[in-house]
Amino acid sequence: MKLFGTDGVRGLAGEKITAELAMRLAMAAGIYFRKNSLTNVILLGKDTRKSGYMIETAIVAGLTAVGYNVRQIGPMPTPAVAFLTEDMRCDGGIMISASHNPYWDNGIKFFDASGDKLGVEAEQAIEDIYFNDEMIAAAQSKGLEIGAAKRIDDVIGRYIVHIKNSFPHALTLKGLRVVLDVANGAVYKAAPTVFSELGAELIVLNDEPDGGNINENCGALHPENLAREVIRLRADIGFAFDGDADRLVVVDEKGQIVHGDALIGVLAAYLDANKMLAKKEIITTVMSNAALDDFLAKSKIKVTRSAVGDKFVLEKMKETGANFGGEQSGHIIFGDFAKTGDGLVSALQASACLLSSGKKASELFAAIRPYPQKLSNLKITQKKPLDEIKGLAQLEAELKKLGIRTLFRYSGTENLLRLLLEGKDEALVAAKMKEVEKFFTKALNE
Repeated sequence: MKLFGTDGVRGLAGEKITAELAMRLAMAAGIYFRKNSLTNVILLGKDTRKSGYMIETAIVAGLTAVGYNVRQIGPMPTPAVAFLTEDMRCDGGIMISASHNPYWDNGIKFFDASGDKLGVEAEQAIEDIYFNDEMIAAAQSKGLEIGAAKRIDDVIGRYIVHIKNSFPHALTLKGLRVVLDVANGAVYKAAPTVFSELGAELIVLNDEPDGGNINENCGALHPENLAREVIRLRADIGFAFDGDADRLVVVDEKGQIVHGDALIGVLAAYLDANKMLAKKEIITTVMSNAALDDFLAKSKIKVTRSAVGDKFVLEKMKETGANFGGEQSGHIIFGDFAKTGDGLVSALQASACLLSSGKKASELFAAIRPYPQKLSNLKITQKKPLDEIKGLAQLEAELKKLGIRTLFRYSGTENLLRLLLEGKDEALVAAKMKEVEKFFTKALNE
């Protein structure tokens, strides 16, 4: 596809993501959603980037031009848009955000009427309409058929109530000292409200967005800043969100950043112990550490892997009937409470897990020690299909005999081959990575 990437349409605002692109993309999306329309309403949210004003206005113009009514809800986490799209009975939802990217980027992602991210086939259908001049021209509404837009400022309350209901009613956060880094992003209002109303002793960082400071030296991309504050303030735990709050990074009371797979594993065990884990199975990606499998095997919990990307995790969850999954990057999906990764839900469940354990956070999350991993991005001149590379199957078999897990995949946007080796012997993994790099350098640069 020319427009859509792994998570919607994303790029430099004003260059790739222009007002013209946003308006035409909105028209195409409106035409697509019209096929199954029930309410003739589309929900529109955004994060705190300055370029969101330009893109929001263009999307409203595009949707109303093809006859859709729009409900603008302003700065709101991506998972809130997913939830509210279904809760408010809209035909679809649109989120304007570039997630963890710097402020100068922006993006557009779509949700269906059920609050689920659109799949590849739906994105391809919208893209086909986008490039079809005749279809775009024929869809223009006239007179009273032109849509209307309305700004709604109080829907955040629905999301807050929904989030609070995900926290066990028998527990309270009273007495728990929590530091939140809201990344000057979309959760800057909701997260402090939820934690305060549940009784936490709360310290909030980076909650003054100005359109240009989203993700800037803060939030999930820079948890080391949160770590310093957790230590300084003698907090019990710290939570860092990214710009649109679909990711979470946890810091324990010692200022140690909790590995994403350790977080997933401990939460999975907590859900299982409380009979909240469906099918004794969770979904992670091919990037997840084998230590996660070994830890959960003790509880007879199966780990199934998907392609990298939270939407692929969700697809696999639907396919298998699992209700919990995630990526080590911090996208964690609690299927009983959210339709996509929700950093705020994850933070509350991590808090409940901590309180229920009676342990310090450092002790709780130390239950999983990820095995050493070595990552490398190898520059290449050609992307030959991996299954056609002579000797690769033999190389992988030899590494497997040594107890080394492998993952080799091409970058979707650059001439890079991403290499991952993982094993219990760190020195052996490092040595074998050099051999693997030499192998692929010869195979793909001749």
